[in-house]
Amino acid sequence: MRFLPAILLLLLGTCGSRAQDSPPPRWALEVSGQANFIGQASLNLRSPYDAIHSFPGGRDAGSTQVATLFTNLSAPANTDLEIDVETSSGTAIGHGLGLGSFINADMPRDPSLAGRPSLSRLVVHHSIGNESAEGGGKIDFYFGQFNASDWFDGNRVGSDPHTQFINWGMDNNVAYDYAALTRGLVIQWTRGRWELRAGEMMLPSNPDTLHLSWSWKTHSENLEVQRHTLLRSRSGSWRMLTFINHGGMGAYREAVSASGEDGAPDISKCRHAGAAKYGVGVSFEQELTTSIRGFVRAGWNEGRNEPFLYAEANTAMAAGADIRYAKRWKSGLAFASSGISADHRQYLTRGGTGFLLGDGRLNYGREQATEAYTAVSVGKGFNLAVDLQYVVNPGYNRDRGPVWIPGFRVHWDSPKWRKSL
Repeated sequence: MRFLPAILLLLLGTCGSRAQDSPPPRWALEVSGQANFIGQASLNLRSPYDAIHSFPGGRDAGSTQVATLFTNLSAPANTDLEIDVETSSGTAIGHGLGLGSFINADMPRDPSLAGRPSLSRLVVHHSIGNESAEGGGKIDFYFGQFNASDWFDGNRVGSDPHTQFINWGMDNNVAYDYAALTRGLVIQWTRGRWELRAGEMMLPSNPDTLHLSWSWKTHSENLEVQRHTLLRSRSGSWRMLTFINHGGMGAYREAVSASGEDGAPDISKCRHAGAAKYGVGVSFEQELTTSIRGFVRAGWNEGRNEPFLYAEANTAMAAGADIRYAKRWKSGLAFASSGISADHRQYLTRGGTGFLLGDGRLNYGREQATEAYTAVSVGKGFNLAVDLQYVVNPGYNRDRGPVWIPGFRVHWDSPKWRKSL
């Protein structure tokens, strides 16, 4: 853990001696749940050629189902324990392959866990101090198993595929190579309108797996600062993010060089322990009226080494908005564009395969996606939505696509049950 000790000492020195003004809460148990179903189809994707990691040509269909049980145990002394159990099943179109920004964020990342309950979060949370701008601030500690995006790279318009956009490029900065299921420590300091959070996390031993490595050469550092703002009395915020991952990644240029003149490069043969991948991200969100909100997000990572965790993208940008109307209705529209580095491009052009991409060859163009949805709350916790996506240059390949992807979503939130103990 490289920078967490220094940050921890600084924050504890600032507000560690201040106690909470309010009395400690009693023991309490809260239980709730949700379920999400997404069905999609792809229409008439032009495909003069394809390979094992291509998004499927012609027509295809797929669906995913996710159910989650949330349990939170609140304890005195500003401590609580969150335990979430989740089951994910179904098959997304193309099994998640062939796109820089995939069309369904609920796609099961590990087929071996499909249909089986698994532990998605086990987090111990403890807080010290308070958020008052006059005081030293509040420190929150989160330790256990979680998703890195629980704290980093979020916004209120495009971060939840269960109630907002479904495409990866709208929900996250796809150039942020973050761990979808990891273990580690996150420390967050909040004072007034400022938030600073830092995370030290474990990484998998191989790209796109959930098998975490205990090697000291495999780890991730994440740092983000957030400022809450007011624009004409409308709330907003901006975030600046940076990360660095250390793990057994391969270098594209080395893989191409090792393949000779005519062979297809294989990056899995060029992986070295302790390789580093780093990047940055920025985002901004703003309320425009009482019913309209917008966001802008952009990201970059170095493109010499392969991505390890999330998506095959080296640059990313997205912008979108949502609007609420007629009491129970909400619609959203967003656009995302992602690209890859020159090294990454050459690797795919020569016939190389990544953990998500590989058409056998490549006529490069930035992948661009547009998504629109309309959702309505029908009561009893149910929310129904129709969704439409349009993807140009799928897998960064001008020779394939474009493709229309209509879909629908059914979401249900259970009532919360809470009991003081």
